[in-house]
Amino acid sequence: MTIYWIIAAIIGYVLGSIPFGLLITRQAGLGDIRAIGSGNIGATNVLRTGRRELAAATLMLDASKGAAAVLLARYFLGGETVALIAGVAAFLGHCYPVWLKFKGGKGVATYIGVLLAWAWLVGLIFCAVWLVIAFARRLSSLAALTAAATAPIFAYIFGGLDMAVAAALLSLLLIFNHRANMQRLWTGTEPKIGNRGKSA
Repeated sequence: MTIYWIIAAIIGYVLGSIPFGLLITRQAGLGDIRAIGSGNIGATNVLRTGRRELAAATLMLDASKGAAAVLLARYFLGGETVALIAGVAAFLGHCYPVWLKFKGGKGVATYIGVLLAWAWLVGLIFCAVWLVIAFARRLSSLAALTAAATAPIFAYIFGGLDMAVAAALLSLLLIFNHRANMQRLWTGTEPKIGNRGKSA
């Protein structure tokens, strides 16, 4: 089984490390997304270019790569353990891609895709929490942090202990990746959804 775990981790990391936000914005002629707003390669920062369709595409593709990693590992390698490993690896690949010197995104969209593939109901609850907070406060980071904090609870209810532990790990990493956002939330300087950012 150890070789299956290693293969699942490799599949997950490689898929997760595809920087769709960077590739899409470059293809659209917007240059390097890392020079805009927060410098992040995720959908929220792509939205700051004013191109909603590009942000939506980034969101979908970043979520899809997380889901694909889990589904491929589950189908070809078998078992839920390899699916959990592939999901964690995909998240790590997105946040710390070797191709970008380990400076990737914050992992929200990829986390959603992973959760949907692990247990679709947990993923939908994550999305619902995110949407409620995002629409109410127009703060993507606050929405992500709130959804991440609740995800391990619902993972335990609908997926069991192993999934809850894996979700807790990803939630802690996501919260860590948002540490600068948390400081800005505290000081009231966090930009709201839809605001175009200045150079990072």
